[in-house]
Amino acid sequence: MSVGRHVRGFTLLEVLVALAVVVLGMAAVLGALTSSADTVAYLRDKTFANWVALNQIAQVRLSGQTPQNGKSDGDVDFAGRKWHWHQEVTALQLPGMLRIEVSARPTDAATDSDRGWYATVSGIYGDAVGAPRGDSPNWGAQTLLPGSASPGTAPGLAPGGTGPTPGPQPPPAQPTPTPTPGTG
Repeated sequence: MSVGRHVRGFTLLEVLVALAVVVLGMAAVLGALTSSADTVAYLRDKTFANWVALNQIAQVRLSGQTPQNGKSDGDVDFAGRKWHWHQEVTALQLPGMLRIEVSARPTDAATDSDRGWYATVSGIYGDAVGAPRGDSPNWGAQTLLPGSASPGTAPGLAPGGTGPTPGPQPPPAQPTPTPTPGTG
């Protein structure tokens, strides 16, 4: 004797609701993937624009000629694409020093003339004549160290105080403690 079982499946309405949920989920995933791809492409272009601007500053520095104050524009091919750069050179308050600011973007980027730069880089050109540099020590200066009687007698200096003595230096002598009466 077999008892009849009634097996129930999904109704058409349940299947349609499930498909609608799957479609909405897939649309969200595709939207996130598209947004991510757009972001990656924008960041790639931003990085390339930064390199274009840095290359332009390097070319100005390597040209050997002092750039003229003012604005200039140009185009360059880089990474299989055409890029537009805008350069502005201004004099600084320090004589002999110039500030170079370069902005770059792809030429096919739909932007207005002064906005929409993907990268802007600043650099310095020149040499401040007569200004202290601070990057190299003045070995000829005579300095009195604490405990030295006159220039050139400080430990570690060659006679006359003109520079360090060659070779290793012995450590400074340590005072010897004197015993106190009554201690063991």
